[in-house]
Formats: sequence, structure tokens, C-alpha cells
Amino acid sequence: MNSVTSRIVSILLLICVTASLFSVIIHMNSDDYKTETAIYAQADNSVSFKAVYVRDEDVINYSGAGVVSYAVPDGGKLGKGSVIAEIYADESQIDIKQQLTELDNQMDIMEKIQNPGTVESAQPANLTALINEKYSSIINSREKGDVREISSDCDELVVLLSTYQIITDEAVNFSKHINDLNMQISQLKSTETVPLDSIVSDRSAYFVSYADGYEDVLSMDKLSSITPELINEIEDGNTVGDPAVIGKLVSGYEWYAVGVIDNRDVQFSIEDEVKLKFQSTSEIINGVITDIRDTKTAGKSIVVVKCSDITYDLVQHRTENVEMIQGEYEGIKVSRKAIRFKDVEETFVDEKTGIKTTQTVNCKGVYVKLGEQINFKRLDVIYEGDNYVLSALNSGSEYVSLYDDIVVEGVDADGN
Repeated sequence: MNSVTSRIVSILLLICVTASLFSVIIHMNSDDYKTETAIYAQADNSVSFKAVYVRDEDVINYSGAGVVSYAVPDGGKLGKGSVIAEIYADESQIDIKQQLTELDNQMDIMEKIQNPGTVESAQPANLTALINEKYSSIINSREKGDVREISSDCDELVVLLSTYQIITDEAVNFSKHINDLNMQISQLKSTETVPLDSIVSDRSAYFVSYADGYEDVLSMDKLSSITPELINEIEDGNTVGDPAVIGKLVSGYEWYAVGVIDNRDVQFSIEDEVKLKFQSTSEIINGVITDIRDTKTAGKSIVVVKCSDITYDLVQHRTENVEMIQGEYEGIKVSRKAIRFKDVEETFVDEKTGIKTTQTVNCKGVYVKLGEQINFKRLDVIYEGDNYVLSALNSGSEYVSLYDDIVVEGVDADGN
């Protein structure tokens, strides 16, 4: 009897083990899911195009003899009666002015270094951190091609390094260097002469030291008549060959960027607030779309963007490629090939009566693998790219979450 019982138990155990192995093998063969991790991503609605810059500009002429020394940089703001330029007999006086400017800058740096307040409040550890920070800033400015920012950062770095040298070595003294600078400045000033003539501004305006010949063609009263053909013809870097032209005044601070974009999906509309990124500068300028009009080419539209910031870099150009950004988004990146649709029951509450009703809603979502389970999670789409979408962050437990294992292959619309 015991032998029979033992044999029966052995057979049952063998059957159980065989069934378990068979189940594992079947599961391994059927678990052919390909997943991707839900990650954080950023995106924006943007378009790149060739833009031409439209400004109200008046050319400045000077017919007298002599060489011109500008008193204001490109993009600089002028008031009524402000000196635009001074006229000298030869280049030597301009060289003297440039040397004086450089020496004055060095003197300013020395005065900052020797300032008792600067030295007394400085600590080596803090200075070391500031020196490293300024060095990193110089590297970043170099990568951006921002020469003016590099120059400013270098001056500040000299102050920091020299201050560190003073507080760590009491023997260091810059008095002799300051005296030498004062002597050089005095000697140069003794050779300065009065300018032959001065050119002043007759109104408040911004200054640009060249004219490109497009001042009458690309003025604000011509905005409505600008065509794609004209935009294509505009070239950057042109200068008028007339020696009497010494620059131009830009009236007001408003100007326009005009170009041709593909807007067949109505991605952009009039009164949209946008940001413009430029090839010539790392600065990002805010703008507002004031006009969008169709062209003879299907899907192509002329876009007009009003801007209110004038900078040195921007007035160096008449046209360049720009990127126009409408909105910036952040969310959970989901591949389009993972998206499925599923009927989900939702409960709705009537705000007036408080009555609850249940409805079946066809929802967009994805299947998520959690251990051995495959569950449907909804998407709260805030942005659509070419091959992916962004789902909103923190939308709730029913929605896809960061780091979910999203099934992209191996599951059909029903989750099988």
C-alpha cells in the first residue's frame, strides 16, 4: 500500500513539475515585448527661415575733409544734440583717442584693485570661487562668439586675480604701475588737438556706422509690399561706396523681422508672442507676430514679427537665418509607435444637479509593463512631434509616469 501511495505521489509531483516547466516555457516564448523607458524631455514649436530686418533709417552724410572718429558704438542710443562723430585732420588723433581709452580702462581696473574696501572684504576662498566662475564665463562666451562679453570678463578676472595676489602677498603693490599709467595719460593728452568739426544727432535715435543701400527699400512703410522675391534678393554685408556716407540713424526702438515660412498647419497666428534666436548673437529676442499673409506658393506665407530690442550684433546684419519659437514644453516623451486607443469607463458629475453618469470614452494611451502585468495608462498630450509626443508631468496614477516601461512592440490595441 505504501509502495502504491509513493508511486502515485511521485507521478503527481512529476506532472506538477512538467506542467510548471511547460508554463514557464510558454511564458518565455510569449513574453516578446519590446519596451522603452518613459523619460523627461523638452520641445518647442519652432520654424527656421531667412529673415530680413526692416527699420526706419536715415543716412548721415558728411561732405567735409578729414577722418571720422565715432563717439558712439553701433547700436548705441543717442539723444538730441548728442555727438555722433568728430572730424580730425588725420589718423594720428584717432590713434591717440584709442590709446587714451585703453589706458583709462586699465586705470579703472587698477583703482578697483587698490580700493581698500575691495581688499578688506575679500577672502581667499571666496576669491578662488569667483575666479573659477569668471574663467568658466570666459569659456562660455568664447563658445558663443561673444567678443564683447569676453573682454568684460577678462577685465573682471584681472581684478580678481590681482586682489587675490594682494591679500596673499603683502609685498605686492600696484602704486608704481598706477603712476606709470598716469604719466602715459598725461603725455597723450598733451598731444590731443581740438576736432575740426563735430556731427551731432538732430533727434533721439540709435546709431549704425554704415549704410547698406536698403534703407529706402526696407522701411516700415514698405512692410505690406515686401515679397518673397525681394526677400531672396536681399544680401547681407553690403556697404554703400559713397565716401560721404558715415552712417545712419535708426528711429525708435521697434523693428521688424520678415520672412517666408511653411504655415500650412496654421502653427503660427497673428498676435502670437514668439522668441527669435539668431545666428549672429546668443541673445534671444521677444517678438509679436503682426501679420501673416499668403504667397503665390501653396503652403508658404510671409510672416512679420515686431521686435523691440536693438543690439550691436543685430544692427551689423540686414538678413540672416533665424529660428522662431512659439512655445516651449516639458513632459514625458512617448514614441508614436507605442500609442494605442482603448475604451475606458469614466464617471461624470453634473455640476448643477450633482447626478453621476458613467460613459465609455475612447482614450489615447500606452500599455505599460509592470512585472508580469501589462496595464493601460492614458496620455495627456501637450505637444506632438514627428515621431513622438509629450505627455504632461504629474497628471495622476491613471496616466503614464516617468520611468514607466512602455511597450512599443508585442501588444495589440486590446493589450494582448
